[in-house]
Amino acid sequence: MSIEQFIIDFASCFEDTDSSEITSSLNFKDLDEWDSLTTLAVIGMCKKVYQVTVTGTEVREANTIEDLYNLVLSKK
Repeated sequence: MSIEQFIIDFASCFEDTDSSEITSSLNFKDLDEWDSLTTLAVIGMCKKVYQVTVTGTEVREANTIEDLYNLVLSKK
């Protein structure tokens, strides 16, 4: 799993956000589209694509997409 692929998978959870805005250092909570439903979509993506269970608390504790990526890596 590469960070580049994780970013692509993460970006797929958004409908209105341009994927070019999404980088590893992005504080994803600053995105206008970020809300509780998007949180659930990201949790689902981690489970479906990477077979890793992340919790809402873990997502809230992460700040950047790289933080989420490292969290998923730590659970593989």
